[in-house]
Amino acid sequence: MRARPMIVVVSGPSAAGKTTWCRAHHAEHLVEEYTPGGAEPDGPAPEFWCEVNCRRWQEALAREAGAGLAVCDDDPMKLHYTWALARLGLVDPAVWRREVEVNRAAVAARRLGFADLVLVTVPQSDELRRRRAADTTRRRRNFELHLRMAGPLREWYEAVERADPDRVRWELAADGTLGAAARAGRYDTELFDAVVTELSSGRTKGWSS
Repeated sequence: MRARPMIVVVSGPSAAGKTTWCRAHHAEHLVEEYTPGGAEPDGPAPEFWCEVNCRRWQEALAREAGAGLAVCDDDPMKLHYTWALARLGLVDPAVWRREVEVNRAAVAARRLGFADLVLVTVPQSDELRRRRAADTTRRRRNFELHLRMAGPLREWYEAVERADPDRVRWELAADGTLGAAARAGRYDTELFDAVVTELSSGRTKGWSS
């Protein structure tokens, strides 16, 4: 019996092993991480990045429609990135609020959505540094910044988990197994609002929207 179609996201900080895991176990279903092409704007650009993320979501939908499964190397709904920058004081909170606004509109228009299953891995800092040193295949620009962003990334997915517990799991199975996934709520703006509310509810440490 064929498994139900679904979209899976694999997320984690730089050097967490998500790309290696995706390519080892789900290469035929993979939606690659966005690769900068050199035309990206300098500074905050919520509308630009929302469009990038919408295109990745549409690619995931097309792969799911054709093969029954899409596995995304990092989340098309990449709000965790701006959340982390704002959380670390590296962008104005107004940028975060604008990111929320444009991404919520994209969800309401069904141009961007929540994956059915999110697999998150956040190794300890020492382990991330070890993996980075051992990987000679990739240059990891701004690695130390991404290392600092690991905590806020975890906060984002903890907020998703509190808002919808069936959607998030905190491991990558060694054999590539995915298991069952949540199916409802891909375009649920109430779920979106609940995640944002969780982040600003005081459960996070010392920063609010």
